[in-house]
Amino acid sequence: QVQLVESGGGLVQAGGSLRLSCAASGSIFSMSSMGWYRQAPGKQRELVATITSGHSTSYADSVKGRFIISRDNAKNTVYLQMNSLKPEDTAVYFCNANIITAFGGTWHSYWGQGTQVTVSS
Repeated sequence: QVQLVESGGGLVQAGGSLRLSCAASGSIFSMSSMGWYRQAPGKQRELVATITSGHSTSYADSVKGRFIISRDNAKNTVYLQMNSLKPEDTAVYFCNANIITAFGGTWHSYWGQGTQVTVSS
């Protein structure tokens, strides 16, 4: 009923930039916080950044000052602008959203399928 579709990943040289997008579609009554997570090979999935419906943001220390999370509530879309990329940013990036699908329903957490970001040195 709800789908999150990421786009914008790819291969970039260290110091470069990429912009990820994640669009939510389907039976969405309301959406609260949205976020980006990443998982590198052999490592656990980790939080990168989150943004509330009121546009309050938080970031992992490793990306502060380099990444910017934003959202367009009218489009149910969250973005991640990644600047000054480093090889250690290489990972599969997943978007996440907390959504209610109907009035009076309960919040559920939804995930996208992931998009690969590779930063070469």
